[in-house]
Amino acid sequence: MAALIAFIAFGIAALACIFAVVWIARSSRRDRSDRMATLVALLITALWCLAVAALGADRSLARFAETARDLAWTIVLFRLFANDGRDASLQLVRPVIGALVFVQFLQVVVIVIGIYGDADREAARTAFETLALFHILVAAGALVLLHNLYAGASEMSRRLLAWSSGALALFWAFELNYHTVVYLGGGALADLNAMRGLIMAGMACGIAVGFSRSGRELTFRPSRAVTFQLLSLVLIGAYFAAMVLLSDWAARFSGDLGRITQVGFLLAAAAFAVLWLPSQRVRDWLRVMATKHLFKHRYDYRAEWLRFTHTIGRPTGVGGSLWERAIQSLADITDSPCGLLLVPDEDGALTLAARWRWPQIEVPAPALPLELGRLLEREGLIVDLDESRKGISHHGEVAMVPSWLLEETLGWAAVPLNHHDRLVGVIILGRPTVHRGLDWEDFDLLGVAGKQVASYLAEQTGQEALEEARRFDEFNRRMAFVMHDIKNLSSQMALLLANAEKHADNPEFRKDMLITLRNSSDKLNALLARLGRYGGTDSGRRERIDLVELGRSLVTRFARTHPFQLLDNGRCPVLADSECLEQALIHLVQNAIDASASDAPVQIEIRNEGLRGTIVVADTGRGMSAPFVRNELFKPFVSTKEGGFGIGAHEARVMIRAMGGRLDVESREGFGSRFAISLPTDAAEKLLAARSERSSSDEFEIAATRATTNEVA
Repeated sequence: MAALIAFIAFGIAALACIFAVVWIARSSRRDRSDRMATLVALLITALWCLAVAALGADRSLARFAETARDLAWTIVLFRLFANDGRDASLQLVRPVIGALVFVQFLQVVVIVIGIYGDADREAARTAFETLALFHILVAAGALVLLHNLYAGASEMSRRLLAWSSGALALFWAFELNYHTVVYLGGGALADLNAMRGLIMAGMACGIAVGFSRSGRELTFRPSRAVTFQLLSLVLIGAYFAAMVLLSDWAARFSGDLGRITQVGFLLAAAAFAVLWLPSQRVRDWLRVMATKHLFKHRYDYRAEWLRFTHTIGRPTGVGGSLWERAIQSLADITDSPCGLLLVPDEDGALTLAARWRWPQIEVPAPALPLELGRLLEREGLIVDLDESRKGISHHGEVAMVPSWLLEETLGWAAVPLNHHDRLVGVIILGRPTVHRGLDWEDFDLLGVAGKQVASYLAEQTGQEALEEARRFDEFNRRMAFVMHDIKNLSSQMALLLANAEKHADNPEFRKDMLITLRNSSDKLNALLARLGRYGGTDSGRRERIDLVELGRSLVTRFARTHPFQLLDNGRCPVLADSECLEQALIHLVQNAIDASASDAPVQIEIRNEGLRGTIVVADTGRGMSAPFVRNELFKPFVSTKEGGFGIGAHEARVMIRAMGGRLDVESREGFGSRFAISLPTDAAEKLLAARSERSSSDEFEIAATRATTNEVA
């Protein structure tokens, strides 16, 4: 019964393979390099199925066919890896494929030995077990290759590989389990043997479905991460296979000797896994050996650049200062454990600015001489300190390298940071854990990364210089405000002095003069008190001010120097900073006086508009053009007056805005100008407060209603 089931299963498998061959030959595209290899593999698989169905799986002809089948599918795997047409993609795969092919040729040798050793039962048994073990190794290796084929493929390639790789994974996974059972059980099970036929049929159908999709964009470009995963899996598989072989060999010893041998191998394997594999030095050595012998280039430039950008672009609070991150970004490239950053001082000599994981080294000041800094700036030379210790010089740098750096054996390389032919700094890298010399790849990558680091450092220096310039500009702006106010006071003093020469004998004039002097003194003291608030900084103080009273005080102050007209429609209380508002109005009034003829009055008009109060300063002077009002009036240091600072209008608008007000200007050349200051009244403040209280009350009522509703519910 079991033989009949196996015959039917393998017959179905043979038909499925033939169907897949016809399907792929007629409907698949011809641009896939694995197409012909797959057709041959399916034909060989069909022949193997027919041989098993006709003769049985344990006959020599069936075993030869099985080996040919495995070899054919191994070649298919190789062609899948080669689909992008680049030899670089196969540098890692070829050794593994070669090992699998070698094992399959060993299978042929074992089959031949089994044929001639049928008379010797012990030799036949050994050949049978060896053949099963070889099948296990081939299946395990093929699964490892399939895993890395799919893991290293792009998203588009995965869609195309899904059916084919799934079918091959089903096939090799079943073969691995089947031959493991055969090896451990000493013979094949009839049920499992029949199931092999069904697995072959399923694999053939999956391969056919996979080839029905276009393979134009099917590429495989394994990354270094995938490569190291593959190496890890191969090493683990080899370790597992070695342990199986050693355990099987130890089991041949009888009695206590066999058990002692097995325990010894177990302890040795555990010691190896615990002590050797976790070692950082061992992992670094393996990485260096793999990159040196398996890759055309040591560095994965995309991965290195992504890591570099991530490191140097981290926020300062997370990854340390920019200087420390600059060191780390270069150290990570070469696996250096530590580093130093040297930057030029005022004299050009290089001094220590930051260190990364290198606290024990003593760095003198200056760390590098001026001559070496100029050489690194001019040549862009990366100094190999090991060569310098041997006396090897390329541009005469050996004589300039300081003794402290040569004596420090951990020092490995000095990388200049040049930005637009200017030396921004030098990074000293520590020696990697696995000793190696610098080569052209190190020089190229460190040179490019050093320039990028230099741009980051130069940008930070520029930002600091810009911030310092901004502070100086703010200081100069404040001084300009002060000079403007002093100029106004000086003008008042000069006018007072001119009038004193004419009216010194008049008692009323002397009384007014004392009042003016007292006001000027108060102005100077207030100027000193307000100095820290110039530039638009709001004091935050708000008080109730009547604009009518303020306008009358301004008229009284300037009435002896110029005629005024005061117009109002009643009291107009507003909320403002009295000092800032008075200062802004003085600016506007003084400008109006300067722009007007001596007999042309300046008009001050105050209007109470309910929610806002407005005070207008108007003159009938020369006026200003519309483009000037729109583009230049409120710019500092721009003025229409000869010798003017251009500060008054700018400062007035800044202070009015800081109080929540607005300054509007109307001007026409030949007719004069009107400056209107609008501020919120105390009525507006009361209205806003009432609305806020009403809103809070409504929210409270809504909350109470919701609470009551919830209680009822």
